[in-house]
Amino acid sequence: MAGVFYLVTGVALGATRPGFDFGRHALSLLMLGDLGWAQAVNLVLSGVMTLAAAFGARRAMRGSRGATAASTLVGIFGVCLVASAIFPPDPMAGFPGGSTSTEVSVSGLLHMAFGAIGFLCLAAAAFVVAGWFARRGERRRALCSRGSGIVVAIGFVAGAAFSAGTLGVVFLWVAVVACWAWLAGTSLALYGTVPHPDAHRRNGSDTAVAPS
Repeated sequence: MAGVFYLVTGVALGATRPGFDFGRHALSLLMLGDLGWAQAVNLVLSGVMTLAAAFGARRAMRGSRGATAASTLVGIFGVCLVASAIFPPDPMAGFPGGSTSTEVSVSGLLHMAFGAIGFLCLAAAAFVVAGWFARRGERRRALCSRGSGIVVAIGFVAGAAFSAGTLGVVFLWVAVVACWAWLAGTSLALYGTVPHPDAHRRNGSDTAVAPS
């Protein structure tokens, strides 16, 4: 649910903020100006949900190769989301309020650093989980996981390189949507591998058997 929550909340905030342009501004810029606290809360709650996903992944993959690495990398992404909420980015592309400042602050640098660490760790997690899927014979899921990792990594790096223009924002959007889609899909897949006691009850397997 983390990705759905983050994107829906971010789009809703962006659509109601004067001067915000989805084609020119990254969602993180919503932390600046009026109601900036709302986007910060969005990041924190999404980060907490991501940490829950990391814990769940560790339990679902427990005892297998890659379990610790995958859950740790996803957990780092969650921590970086929370850290990014603490350090707002610098104004960019005229937002907020037609700002033209080009100064780079410590807060802005830390926001970018946590973003880079988080996205690259999530991309690495996608490759680790792809190996786990492959060892289970789930080739399609392994391929999708590797593809997602590549898209997230390239999207973020290209977005950072072209951050001053529309192309950079487009790449960042691709990376953001890909990372949340991967996390949601992987969480569902891992959930499906965990045996649930209620399933036995629904199938009648716990029905009492009369002694012969």
